[in-house]
Amino acid sequence: MTGTLADPATTTAREYWTRVLLTGGATPAPSWTATPRPGTAVHTEPIPRDAVAAVAAVTGVEAGAVLLAAHAAVLAALSGDTEVTAGVPARTGATPLPVCLDTARSWSALVTAAADALAGLRTHPEPDLGRLAAELGTTVPSFGTVLDPGADLRGAEIAPGALDRTGERGADPDTTTGDGPGAAGLHVAVSGGTLRLTHRLDLLDEGAAARIAGYHAAALALAAADPDAPVRPSALVGQAERDAQLGDLAGRPRDLPDRRPHELLADRAAAAPDEVVAEHAGVTLTRAELEDRAARVASTLLDAGLAPEDVVAVVCDRDLDWMVAVLAVLRAGGAYLPVEPHFPAERIARTLTRAGCRIALTTDATRAHLDEAGVATTVLTVPDAVAAADGPAPTADVPADGLAYLYFTSGSTGEPKGAMCEHAGMLNHLLAKIEDLELEPGCVVAQTAPQCFDISLWQLVAGPLAGGRTLLVEQDVILDVRRFVDTLVRSRVTVAQLVPSYLEVVLTYLEEHPTALPDLRMVSATGEALKTELVQRWFRVLPGVPLVNAYGLTETSDDTNHAVLREAPADGRVPLGAPVPGVKVYVVDTDLAPVPLGAPGEIVFSGVCVGRGYVNDPDRTAAAFGSDPHRPGERLYRSGDHGRWRPDGQLEFLGRRDNQVKIRGFRIEIGEIENALLAVPGVRDACVVVATTAGGPQLVAYHAGDGPDAPEVRTRLARSLPAYMVPPTVHRLDPLPVTANGKIDRKTLTAHATAAAAQAAVAGSASAGPTGGELTAAQRRVVDAVTRVLDLPAGSVGPDDDFADLGGSSLSAVKLVIALGRAVTVRQVLDRPVLADLAGLLPADRR
Repeated sequence: MTGTLADPATTTAREYWTRVLLTGGATPAPSWTATPRPGTAVHTEPIPRDAVAAVAAVTGVEAGAVLLAAHAAVLAALSGDTEVTAGVPARTGATPLPVCLDTARSWSALVTAAADALAGLRTHPEPDLGRLAAELGTTVPSFGTVLDPGADLRGAEIAPGALDRTGERGADPDTTTGDGPGAAGLHVAVSGGTLRLTHRLDLLDEGAAARIAGYHAAALALAAADPDAPVRPSALVGQAERDAQLGDLAGRPRDLPDRRPHELLADRAAAAPDEVVAEHAGVTLTRAELEDRAARVASTLLDAGLAPEDVVAVVCDRDLDWMVAVLAVLRAGGAYLPVEPHFPAERIARTLTRAGCRIALTTDATRAHLDEAGVATTVLTVPDAVAAADGPAPTADVPADGLAYLYFTSGSTGEPKGAMCEHAGMLNHLLAKIEDLELEPGCVVAQTAPQCFDISLWQLVAGPLAGGRTLLVEQDVILDVRRFVDTLVRSRVTVAQLVPSYLEVVLTYLEEHPTALPDLRMVSATGEALKTELVQRWFRVLPGVPLVNAYGLTETSDDTNHAVLREAPADGRVPLGAPVPGVKVYVVDTDLAPVPLGAPGEIVFSGVCVGRGYVNDPDRTAAAFGSDPHRPGERLYRSGDHGRWRPDGQLEFLGRRDNQVKIRGFRIEIGEIENALLAVPGVRDACVVVATTAGGPQLVAYHAGDGPDAPEVRTRLARSLPAYMVPPTVHRLDPLPVTANGKIDRKTLTAHATAAAAQAAVAGSASAGPTGGELTAAQRRVVDAVTRVLDLPAGSVGPDDDFADLGGSSLSAVKLVIALGRAVTVRQVLDRPVLADLAGLLPADRR
């Protein structure tokens, strides 16, 4: 409720409650306990009576309104929502009724709104809210807390912190019956000068109840101190809680060795020169061979004029030359910039130009892609750079805060952002991986991530750093899940990291084709939210293999949190884990002040993990990076992610605050796609949303104007965007819907996209072929397989349907290949998405 209701004296009961119901809202009870159990407990504490009286005097309202305002502020702080709903009885002992308040205002304005709400409750007879809500086509606002301000402020004092227990040993019927206030998770009552919190023990422990009581007292004190000040959730946090959040909860320290990752690898090479350190497509490198080649390439780079922290683009496929090039750049004191050779030439050119790159390393197989970009750089192939060196170069003197690498991520302005990270942050992350993934001598780490994905770097280096080796898995093997699983077995892989969408593909295969993986010791998931259902399935199939949920951002030297799961979480929520040593994590409000424990806030990072910002991009650097107000001299990064602390000290992810999304592990700025769409001739307005489809989340583009048809739009987008950023579905919709303030209505378009995907799924008919006749055997087989893979209704798919339009993605294409017994390839599915065409590719003996 953004303002007050109409004057209670002139508003009818029906009008009043209609407005309440249409305001809506739902505020759950707060939750904070590591050991939920049945029963209830009571925490009592004196309230600052002088503060209540002072606020009442300033605002001219009754004390009950002051208490209601304080309660609303506490609920807002704990829920992260400025608009809250509480249950309040019109008189003590009566059935609580919903009261909705907007706390985004000053204390005095909030107190006035609370007074109006209480007056409305008392003026109007108690209605049948359920019947009225049904007539209005809405629901009764729900509330998880009840406040009973009491008839007055007189009463006996109760000792601070007194705790009464109820539940199995005797429940208070006034607070625990299903018909009374006890039906809520938290009941707050006031009698005289005492605040009494009755709370369910499955939601709140005694310490949390005492903390919430303290928030009420703090709110009253703040309102009295400055009634015109804005209500701020973080202001309720006391000094002890603040110190705890900024101390051990934020993360433990780590003393880093004064060595760089490439120097530690050189130490390993000197100790075990003949040990195999890497393998790709059956070809291996020993530590001595890797060290010698990297040193020679480093020498050639220095001879070419490489200065400290000069950016070197590495434009290679994921092979042994790529590994040599990466270590050579680090050894020479340069900054490694990975470039996917198959990206559009325009994007490669923009990336190299933004980074100020003057030197590029490539191979004969990938040089043509670099040449097509047309950027004036010194281009060296890795084999030629090895051959050109007179001998290995001595390792450059690289400081801990020297620039190690840059990764470009999608940018909302249309320009990619190049996140710069330093050697100390890189080493801290590698050590965390070695510790939490239990990497040790003899381990085999599968390198599977694309070069432009920051997790590719630790996958490349951490195994050798721990005394093991790296297995670079070919891309065609990854796209064939049977071959991928066979590779895990044959190569005795001990650790792998996969995005959850591909992990689901692997898990589906293992469910259908049980396979022993005796050497696999740990699997990590990252890049997307890890769902509880997938974790439960994992431990049903591989109960002895821990699953590590890893969380972090490119700007923070990759993963900052690890949750090592050895069983599915009992509460159904998959945590992000605690911060790894050396990293500091805060959950804060817009002023960078810690919010109450358990409350939603922005996740921000401090410490050695935080990079320098975005290369040659001061404006976007200033928007996301700054100084840590809690630790002078440290950098701080604002992630834009929202999360909250859990009682077990782990972080929980709640979502993004902006239009950035992750699909199949790739971080995508919606704005970058929209800017590319607006550059298409004839497109006047553009909006890109994420639709929920049977095949998983899918980008859907909308445009208004006289632009080309959907295939041509996608073709034009593919010229400047990577394939994973090109929406498979494009709609012309003129005009685009807008909100009341004239902005494009993303919620409406998201609903439209999801509905359109569902309609596309049922538009086809499995009963007729392309000419109206019966399906051929091959068509029937493909249609049935697609129906199963995309989990579509039976009879909803026809041979004329397009796999992508039905919600198919590259990962669901992998599933389809499996369902068809590998009679076709993933590339054929993607190149021939019309199901009738795909059916024509089936061998005669497989139809």
